[in-house]
Amino acid sequence: MGKRIYLKEVALFFLWMGATAFGGPAAYIAMMQRETVRNRRWLDDQTFLDMVGVTNLIPGPHATQMALYLGLLRAGWLGYVISGVLFIIPGMAATLALAWGYVTYGSVPQVGWVLYGIKPVVIAIIIQGIWDLGRKGIKDALTAVIGIAVIVFYFMGFNQIALLFAGAAVVLLFRFLPRLLKGGASALSLVLLPIAGASVSVLSAGAVPFSQTTLFLTFLKIGATMFGSAYVLFAFLNSEFVIRLGWLNHQQLLDAIAIGQITPGPVSTSATFVGYLMGGWPSALLATLAFFLPSFVLVALVSRFVPLLRKKWWSGAFLDGVNVSALGLMAGVTWTLGRAGVVDWFTVALAAVALILVFRFKVNSAWLVVGGGVLGVVFKMLSG
Repeated sequence: MGKRIYLKEVALFFLWMGATAFGGPAAYIAMMQRETVRNRRWLDDQTFLDMVGVTNLIPGPHATQMALYLGLLRAGWLGYVISGVLFIIPGMAATLALAWGYVTYGSVPQVGWVLYGIKPVVIAIIIQGIWDLGRKGIKDALTAVIGIAVIVFYFMGFNQIALLFAGAAVVLLFRFLPRLLKGGASALSLVLLPIAGASVSVLSAGAVPFSQTTLFLTFLKIGATMFGSAYVLFAFLNSEFVIRLGWLNHQQLLDAIAIGQITPGPVSTSATFVGYLMGGWPSALLATLAFFLPSFVLVALVSRFVPLLRKKWWSGAFLDGVNVSALGLMAGVTWTLGRAGVVDWFTVALAAVALILVFRFKVNSAWLVVGGGVLGVVFKMLSG
């Protein structure tokens, strides 16, 4: 039987995660860490953190890639496919429903009241996740300094991928120097790190006739080259579908962004919305498939190397640098999300209560999200 006995557990978990996770990649990863490491003990913090670091170095949506890896660890290759598909489906289905309403009635349905209560709760879940992972990721004074530096440079507007590679390079350099001084000069051949940035191709404007092939290839290209947070997707959508192809206008792009944020699961289901606008549900499914397909391939490849990264001192040092840099970026994103989600006395109180519940009482993340949404609706109704 092997890992097949865990298939049902994996299927139910990622279906639930895809239906209840709000707040962007940092929130999803924090919820996965809380449930799979703390509550279910599928793996330990170090293994989880190593995969967070690796997924930050490959293109595509990080939360979906983490779902794929966790499904693989728990239930083998069938679990790999099931976890990824079921994590995507709830958000895709919700996006399709909202896209239908948008096309039919010409506007985005208002669900702000629900998000009003969910956002502060999500902030508390992320903070708890960063705390747990930070205890493993911050191994010494060097990694602590790098983590703080990444936060500072994040707010200064530096490229996120450059920060990940720079953090890894500094840790590798400092751990390499003692070996060099002891005569380990041959290790020089191991240190050569490219610094990658998320580039967006911008071509001349002008409407291009719509075709399913162009739609598929464009989203396939985006899924295979999009580095950084899933929010970088919106820059790609603008350059490809507004500027290059002329298939969307800026208002439609903003609506696509809103849809991605108000639906559960990966923010990247904005691809589903764009596809629906282009050609109904067949194009929506095609766009979704094209965007997520590279992640299924890439995670399958890198998953074979993750266990080996701790075998050599240089790869371990590199990964330590990536991990603590990723934690710094998560902390920066959390502050940004907090400023947007914690906006008045009610949301401050909700965030404070959620922090107590996650740290002291270890309440299930799903109940926290549902409870926050309900309280947000009730408060708005009473105050409106």
